Order: sequence, then structure tokens, then C-alpha cells
Amino acid sequence: MREFKGKTAFVTGGASGIGLAMAKAFAENGMNVMLADVEQSALDSALKDLHQYGNHVRGIACDVADPDSVERAAQATFAAFGNVHVLCNNAGVAAGGGIDTISVESWRWVVDVNLMGVVYGVRSFLPHMRAHGEGGHIVNTASMAGMISDLGFSPYAATKFAVVAMSEGLRPRLQPFGIGVSVLCPFFVRTKIGESGRNRQERYGKTPQLDPGSHAAALVAELGKQIAAGLDPAHVAARVLAAIRNEELYIFTHPNMRELVEARFAAIEAAMDQVGPLRSK
Repeated sequence: MREFKGKTAFVTGGASGIGLAMAKAFAENGMNVMLADVEQSALDSALKDLHQYGNHVRGIACDVADPDSVERAAQATFAAFGNVHVLCNNAGVAAGGGIDTISVESWRWVVDVNLMGVVYGVRSFLPHMRAHGEGGHIVNTASMAGMISDLGFSPYAATKFAVVAMSEGLRPRLQPFGIGVSVLCPFFVRTKIGESGRNRQERYGKTPQLDPGSHAAALVAELGKQIAAGLDPAHVAARVLAAIRNEELYIFTHPNMRELVEARFAAIEAAMDQVGPLRSK
């Protein structure tokens, strides 16, 4: 998809961070944009920030962990702008804790938002995108945590690996319809993901409080520092636009991650080398 002007994008987690940066980039390139976010106050602020685009940028409250909410947002987008060409399944959350203390409710919350949110987005928009026949692109936000296992046994890493796998599986199946697929895998970016517990829905219980002296609390604090010093979301958005134009599957933003990715692949190849030839019975 090379032309953006006059087309429409739908962006979840669109009121801040990477989502808002993508929305700005799309609007600057002449697109209609629907911002979808679970945080109404942030959504209102984002719409004020983009007021210069008038009715070409709109917003809707949307809980991506609720398929009915995503479907309502999709229908509102079709009603407002007609055909949708770019779908950005970008909303994401993180929950901390030790490997043996992460609550079941935290696992469900992160899986429902990060993984099922992508499923629901595709479910609501893909039939429409195929039907209008104008082509388009789906961008699923994963993470470098979906390529390497630095975060260990965590719901965040598990969901990001899943998003990478789903994107890889979608791409060849949608190419015949002129619909591209990209998976965005940034490292540390200046976003509010470290504060995502502020939007934790009541059905998942309260955000657990970490013991201030625990290893988990120290890890969360260090991650917070890394995020605060991370990449400008606008840089990530620029990479996304380039990837859509060039029909790239993987969107990376931090070249210094190459060494860790290569180490993982080397370990996989070494394990494959240990497999002897198959013998028929």
C-alpha cells in the first residue's frame, strides 16, 4: 500500500505513545484516522492535540479485551469514514511480578488485551477490508519481547511471541487480497506502558502491589527507567509508514538488538544440529 491520502486508519491504544504517534503520522499524510482507546481522558486530550485535522481525526472509547466493544468501534468507524484500509492493533499492557507470583487475573488481563485484542481487531475489520477490495494493511504491535526471551516467564513476553506468530501466519494468506501484514517489534520506547495498570478493568481485580524490597520491584523500577529514556514514538511511527509502503513483515526500531536475536537463532540452529537423520520403521 503506497498511497495514504484519502484512506482511513483505525488505531487501538491511539490516545498515547506509539498509537498516538502513528495516528499523527497517518493524519499528516492525508488519512482519516479513528483513535480507539480505553482511557477517555487521554482520548479527549489526543483529539485536542490533533484538532487541526478537523473531522478527519475522530475518537471512540474502546476496550480491546471486549469483542463487542471492538465491533462497536469498527461499525462507528465505517459509519464515519466508509472503507478502512489500515488496521493498527496497537493497544498493550504489562503486569509485573515474580515468575511464581504472577496472579491468574494478571495473566488473563494481559492475554485478553495484548493477544485477544489483536484477534478481535482482525475479526471485526478483516471481512470488511476483504470485501471492499481496495487493499490495505494490518499492523500488529508486538515487541522485541516477542523475538527474544529476556523477560522470561511473563504474560507480556508470551503474548508478544503469539502476536509475532499470528502476523507471520496472516501475511501469506492475505497477500492474494492485496492486504499486507506487518508486526511491529520495538525495544524501549517512551510510552506509558509501565503505568498500564491505571486502565486495568475491574473484572481483572486490583493491580497487585509488589514488595518494595523484592527482585520483581527492582526489575520493574529498572524497566521504568529504560522506558523513560527510550526512543521517541515519532521515530517508530515513521518506521511503520515506511514498512507499510514497502510491504515489510517485520518492523524493527533498535538495531542494537541484532546480537540478541542472532544468539537465539544460533541456539536454535545448534539444537537442530543435534537431531539425527529420520529413520523409517
